[in-house]
Amino acid sequence: MKITIIGTGYVGLVTGACLAELGNDVFCLDVDQRKIDLLNNGGIPIHEPGLEEIVARNRAAGRLHFSTDVAASVAHGQLQFIAVGTPPDEDGSADLQYVLAAARSIGRHMDGFKVIVDKSTVPVGTADRVAAAIREELAVRGAESGRLLANTEFTVVSNPEFLKEGAAVEDFMRPDRIVIGHDSSPNGQRARELMKLLYAPFNRNHERTYWMDVRSAEFTKYAANAMLATRISFMNELANLADKVGADIEAVRHGIGSDPRIGHSFLYAGAGYGGSCFPKDVQAIERTARQYGQDLLILSAVEAVNERQKHVLGRKVVARFGEDLSGKRFAVWGLAFKPNTDDMREAPSRVLLQELVERGATVAVHDPVAMAEARRVLALDFGHDALGEEKLARVEFKDAPMDALQGAEALLIVTEWKAFRSPDFEQIKERLKHPVIIDGRNLYEPALMTAQGIEYHGIGRSVLTSK
Repeated sequence: MKITIIGTGYVGLVTGACLAELGNDVFCLDVDQRKIDLLNNGGIPIHEPGLEEIVARNRAAGRLHFSTDVAASVAHGQLQFIAVGTPPDEDGSADLQYVLAAARSIGRHMDGFKVIVDKSTVPVGTADRVAAAIREELAVRGAESGRLLANTEFTVVSNPEFLKEGAAVEDFMRPDRIVIGHDSSPNGQRARELMKLLYAPFNRNHERTYWMDVRSAEFTKYAANAMLATRISFMNELANLADKVGADIEAVRHGIGSDPRIGHSFLYAGAGYGGSCFPKDVQAIERTARQYGQDLLILSAVEAVNERQKHVLGRKVVARFGEDLSGKRFAVWGLAFKPNTDDMREAPSRVLLQELVERGATVAVHDPVAMAEARRVLALDFGHDALGEEKLARVEFKDAPMDALQGAEALLIVTEWKAFRSPDFEQIKERLKHPVIIDGRNLYEPALMTAQGIEYHGIGRSVLTSK
């Protein structure tokens, strides 16, 4: 099938590359010429395991094309996937300017029946706005030509993505569900048949597709992320209480996760969630609810808990080393909001680094892939004035994790990279001024740390902490 993907970010690039891998002829459009040049020269603009190889293989096979030519992109695919960003607006709602701009571009150039597929995460009712934008452009074209346009039928479907950064290729190629929303019109039924054909390779063993109306599909994506965010914040609240009452949150996690009604997934306590999905989507669904006169009290609490949890490592540092950290040095392992990505959006590390530097500390940091992106976003966080530059200078970027430890008061772990799971603890003790680990992801067992002679502070694990 001939498919057009509008947008080459996480969702668009993974979707386009994986659909090309299945034998489709895919045209990827982006307005950023630098990004397109990078892709055409064999690079990729994001870090995602396995993606670079798939892109290279399918470019070489002639099934994957990258361009800024809008007219060519609209002419190429009967299926037009909109996979552009929907960043949060100032009021927390999803900013649809890029989605609607893509829709208008389709309307300005389309000739023949098109299925517009909303792949971006969008609020309920967006498909109606996309359809209206296309109709407006078709009306303008008709007025300019002085006649009704032929062969300009279209329909809009919702096909939300459920990709985890760091495992996006695997999630796309082995989906646990495919959600598609379409209307009941003849064009909607025609779209259903095309989408069924597109996703047929994923349904050979058993049916993974869930068919529904468009608004329900749009709502499903927000509901899924809101539920996952709720589970994380729920466990973080319990972990903070566990620290006070002397319980081990890991034992609690196993105890409640064994209940099949609960399960083990997304019950890990930590330093808060980040990224481009959970924070934005929770805010967006709250905004949608307010538009309909409803307050989502649980999700308001989820958001508040998460923002507070991003300060948990800073609080533990202050409790151990005091309010004034002037002249003190700390090591931080992990900057990205999660492993296997360089994404720094809403990352808890940004909050921690600001707190430590504001209190006078110097921080040596290491992340396996996010160092360049961290330099960029931290420069924005601290500001470009003289004071901001002075603060940024107190963040030292180290190429190896052990290099960050030399002379540090303690090691702080923010991101649970696999490379951090089994370090040389003797070398850690030798390099640190004090054998102290403050673990924001509970990577290590407190009893093992005690046996190693390390003072260990996890999240909700104070029952076994040795001081």
